[in-house]
Amino acid sequence: MRIGQHFKTMKIEANGLRLEVEDSGGGGPVVLLVMGLGGQLIHWPAPLVRALVDAGYRVVRFDNRDAGLSTHMSALGAPAIPWVAAQAWLGRRPRVPYMLADMADDALGVLDGLGIGQAHVVGLSMGAMIAQRIALAAPARVLSLTSIMGSSGNPRLIRPRPAVMRVAASRGRAVGDEALRRYYTRFFKAISSPVFPPTDAQLDDIFRRTAQRHSPRADAMQRQVAAILADGERAALLSRIQLPTLVLHGAEDPWVPPACGRDTARRIPGACLHLVPDMAHDLVPVGHPEIVRRVLAVLLPFLRAPAAAEAA
Repeated sequence: MRIGQHFKTMKIEANGLRLEVEDSGGGGPVVLLVMGLGGQLIHWPAPLVRALVDAGYRVVRFDNRDAGLSTHMSALGAPAIPWVAAQAWLGRRPRVPYMLADMADDALGVLDGLGIGQAHVVGLSMGAMIAQRIALAAPARVLSLTSIMGSSGNPRLIRPRPAVMRVAASRGRAVGDEALRRYYTRFFKAISSPVFPPTDAQLDDIFRRTAQRHSPRADAMQRQVAAILADGERAALLSRIQLPTLVLHGAEDPWVPPACGRDTARRIPGACLHLVPDMAHDLVPVGHPEIVRRVLAVLLPFLRAPAAAEAA
């Protein structure tokens, strides 16, 4: 039985967009899950979501703009990523269709639409960067911040391994459903744990379910990548975050290297850094049970800590 069967699904209006949202309901503290680049809410591992619900949390997850069943910004066009990257590398602020701060406003709009005042914010990859922006924009709304496999925004740190970059660069040659399936299979295997890799059958299943829901679009991915690249000033702002913060990172991450996690934790006062052994950039879309277990072993005690401190 999929965890989504117990969720209430709805569209929420935020910032002039329609965002697809799933809410587990219940009266417990809220955990807002913020997905990464091109990901959809169905890509959160069901065992992770189920463990949060079983622990008494109300879990809210949603599709970011330009992903899944939320509004796609096709009219804004596809930015030239090499130009955006070059501008970011030079310390300039390139003009892009939207910023990560706009995506953080979307997430706050989800909370507003559900009448939620505060939430534990858990972001993954690009979602971790959005989560940082939520904490900067509305700290009173954030019970705690968890940044998983994210970066501080320092453009000089995100240096994927060359082999992974070569696989990622082949996306443009993948035309048609079968070619896209082969591309995503290669890519997710390239960024996954060498010890706990996903199987072809698992990747085929998630690709099929993703395509049935909403196939990934190259122009949407480019707009999200541009938002990441254009957010270099975030690194200098992270010292303003005065919230309980957990930085979780895969010790073997070849896509967003562990140095990015270390830098994020260094910049946020009091942040706790935990490098997960054998984990790469692979909690989603297929979460190996052992990787999920190791993440939960750190995440669940951390989420409980702010409430325990308040009660003491």
